[in-house]
Amino acid sequence: MTLARGNIRGYEYDRMVLLFSMMDDGREVPCAVSASAMDELERVPRTPPEQREQQFARLRDRIEACAARKYLAREFEGNPPGIIVRGIDFRA
Repeated sequence: MTLARGNIRGYEYDRMVLLFSMMDDGREVPCAVSASAMDELERVPRTPPEQREQQFARLRDRIEACAARKYLAREFEGNPPGIIVRGIDFRA
């Protein structure tokens, strides 16, 4: 089972996450990556909220690879269940 690239849903200011999706055949898998994880990955102090989608685009391959690993390991969180990528997930 291989996940394919989905859509970018946008930055959620309240939760400080960028929402995106991955596709498992025809099923959409909701995903999110924390702002702190993206900043940690780029080694920057804090990216302005209006630049989060551009930051995600630069890091997309690495973030999606991490989300795919979590999906295969069935590490779902939230309601509805989805994949949440945090900074610690990149250290594994």
